[in-house]
Amino acid sequence: MLLTFRPALWLRLLIFYQQACALLEVFEVYQPVPIVDDGYEQCNEETVLVHHDFGYSYGQPYVGAYEPPHCTFDTVRINLTITSKGRQYDRLAILYLGDIEVYRTSTAEPTSNGIVWTYVKDISQFNTLLREPQKVIFDLGNIITNVYTGYYNTTLTAHFSYKGNVKTPDAILPISARKSAQNSSSEFELPSDNAKVLHRIPPATSRAVVSVSATGQSTEEFWWSNVFTQDSWSFNSTIGELYGYSPFREVQLYIDGVMAGVVWPFPIIFTGGIAPGFWRPIVGIDAFDLRQPEIDISPFLTMLRDNKTHSFEIRVTGLDVSEDKSITFSDTIGPYWIVTGTIFLYLDNVASHNSSSHKPDISASSPSFVATRNLVHNATGVNETLAYSISAWRTITVKSSDYTWSQNLSYSNYGSLNQQGLSQTTHQRTSGRTQLIGGENNEVNEVTFDYPLSCNQTYNLDDGLIINASMRRGLDIDATGALGISTYTLTSGPLSLHTEQWGTAFYKSTLEASISYGETSDYFKSNANGVSYDRQVHAVNGSVI
Repeated sequence: MLLTFRPALWLRLLIFYQQACALLEVFEVYQPVPIVDDGYEQCNEETVLVHHDFGYSYGQPYVGAYEPPHCTFDTVRINLTITSKGRQYDRLAILYLGDIEVYRTSTAEPTSNGIVWTYVKDISQFNTLLREPQKVIFDLGNIITNVYTGYYNTTLTAHFSYKGNVKTPDAILPISARKSAQNSSSEFELPSDNAKVLHRIPPATSRAVVSVSATGQSTEEFWWSNVFTQDSWSFNSTIGELYGYSPFREVQLYIDGVMAGVVWPFPIIFTGGIAPGFWRPIVGIDAFDLRQPEIDISPFLTMLRDNKTHSFEIRVTGLDVSEDKSITFSDTIGPYWIVTGTIFLYLDNVASHNSSSHKPDISASSPSFVATRNLVHNATGVNETLAYSISAWRTITVKSSDYTWSQNLSYSNYGSLNQQGLSQTTHQRTSGRTQLIGGENNEVNEVTFDYPLSCNQTYNLDDGLIINASMRRGLDIDATGALGISTYTLTSGPLSLHTEQWGTAFYKSTLEASISYGETSDYFKSNANGVSYDRQVHAVNGSVI
């Protein structure tokens, strides 16, 4: 239903604004989405997609109906505003149009006085869906108890406008569990699910890109701090089980059982991660908008445009490291990863004349790995320290007569546990380059990235749980530009992004209460499609100074 501006609604908005002003404003540092000024001649309408309080909502997503506006649009911005008051964990949330994931986000952790945050995102790459009626599903699983009392009061609106030069996909297909007909969310849960679907690709397809959304939860939330499986019980008497399968994860895309590309994931940290005092009021990098890396599958079109169904599958794997340091991909991982994919298709009538059944030339040998491990005992034979490392390199190239898609990736993780497991340090770095060459103009689209992360946590278990922590992390992306709006760079044009966070935090939890405070700095500098933005923020104990 389109939003009509009536006096009663404006009064409600004014009251909401006055109430929100008393709440702590929590925010992610990011480049604001530009406002489209079309002179209000073509299209300037809003619609409410979601208005719902998420309480005991696991397995009970919000389900609504969307109708497109009665105007010509090519630019769509969504505004997500959430308030919460009380005590609550951070939660993952996903917006679907039918079976297709549109937006993945997470929540901030509330205070007793309450918090509010707003995030604005351009979702114009989904225009082909937004021009037709859709079922809206917003999944935000939450639990309310006598201890965890925070509801997430959620409003999601969409604003439509006309810019005139926005290139968007002509067709979109899901790699998902496709449960919207049952009013359920459509993510796969790995390793328990089989994340495979079948699709027929239109013969007129000239470009095809798959975005991959994969988020570790539970024992996989801090996958980057996991140890080799053989060391899971090294400090059982002090801190219990350590999660295994190594600190390396690879998200793999297969087409008809053939590897098409991989993602080495960004180490997302949610607002309860490491120590909550880091993330109030500044949340972690990308916590309110989890980027979806892209794998260009255009070289596969020579075999996909045959009017037959083809399989698309996403897998997540870790590593098994043996006593002699030999390394293989693990058959499984811990529970669990939330995974979907989206296939964006660009159509061209000429493409139907270039169809064939030829498979592309694929060079995707196993990565090169190097591992070290050293477990040290004290004089009484008790395990005292554990040091481990993984380094990895991988190159993938896929060639067809029209396109060449390549990936060059590198990774290192150096971890140690000291004081019989009560202190852990992690230094990780993931970097890489992806490149597509080809098309009518022999265009070159290139993306480079770098994810540095350093983290230290020291635990004291004498009186409840006490954590002293420090961290430094970053995200760097340079991109030449995409055919449409990229789910990874979040823009259609070139991008140069550098952002980093660093700080210290303290956390204490007992049976009676918990407290957390900290100091965090955030530096952000970006040039997206020719528009520059930079910001530096320093917060101490929940206040921006």
